[in-house]
Amino acid sequence: MSDHAVLHVKGRILVGPQEVRDELWVVGGRITYDRPAGARDVRTVAGWALPGLVDAHCHVGLGADGPVDADTAEKQALADREAGTLLIRDAGSPSDTRWVDDRDDLPKIIRAGRHIARTRRYIRNYAHEVEPDELVAYVAQEARRGDGWVKLVGDWIDRGLGDLAACWPREAVEAAIAEAHRLGARVTAHCFAQSSLRDLVEAGIDCIEHATGLTDDLIPLFAERGVAIVPTLVNTATFPGLAAGGDAKYPTWSAHMRRLYERRYDTVRGAYDAGIPVYVGTDAGGHLAHGLVAGEVAELVTAGIPPVDAVSATSWGARAWLGRPGLEEGAAADLVVYEGDPRADVRVLAAPSRVVLNGQVVQ
Repeated sequence: MSDHAVLHVKGRILVGPQEVRDELWVVGGRITYDRPAGARDVRTVAGWALPGLVDAHCHVGLGADGPVDADTAEKQALADREAGTLLIRDAGSPSDTRWVDDRDDLPKIIRAGRHIARTRRYIRNYAHEVEPDELVAYVAQEARRGDGWVKLVGDWIDRGLGDLAACWPREAVEAAIAEAHRLGARVTAHCFAQSSLRDLVEAGIDCIEHATGLTDDLIPLFAERGVAIVPTLVNTATFPGLAAGGDAKYPTWSAHMRRLYERRYDTVRGAYDAGIPVYVGTDAGGHLAHGLVAGEVAELVTAGIPPVDAVSATSWGARAWLGRPGLEEGAAADLVVYEGDPRADVRVLAAPSRVVLNGQVVQ
């Protein structure tokens, strides 16, 4: 469309879980619910419209061996866009992706800077690897580089123990999280096991990624503190394969990973039932493909989350949590159109009929 074109979206506009309108207009890349007077060059799109989907755990610019070049990062972002993901919380990347901000045709990114991990306790070439006495300084650095988030690696395999173990002493995470909050950033952490969770939550962390180690005794603490989780169930699906690869060298770790996998749905449903905020994230990048957001929503439903809440976890609710608008008057026109109602059948999310980004129909 030209700069002067008007887009008319009609059918069912899902402004919220229960708020439905019949139409919206896009003028100058912005949403309006007032019919523009004397509009010319109008293009019409019909169907069920949602705010652009959110992948709250995604890694643009990250490959299996570390940072990737700009062409590869662009392909990653385009794969997310094709799936309807128009807002990404990039939960750690060693690449500088600020150039994406200058592209109106690529998803918007909220960055958490680069992962911060304990020395030799994470995937090579992914993170800043530091010791506890350096943690506060690196958190401050990444808080200034990011877009209001910092990402810690809360646990990883300790090869001496042969199992998952917490990476940081309590006093280190308390000081680091306090520093991030002082600088206006929220903090999240990669956590597979249980061992790091209490210290992180009591230290004031805002979110836990994966949260496969969440247990019944910790759920009330998460709920009381309002700590969100991003389960990344499409990533947890890889645990049996990882465990098989570690059977010979780290049998305790392998058995632990299998247990976490086997109770993954119960873990997520227990969190949801307790009122813990649950959001959609795929862990795309690294070893997982981009564009898996519909599959993650389907996994949340399999875990027992009602379809409308699973949809909210990648749309209205997720955008509110990240402080970004949905289909409000005057907001940037980032929306996805489907042929059916995703609240009735989340499988609809796998087949967008139109994707509109910054008011332009990009596919």
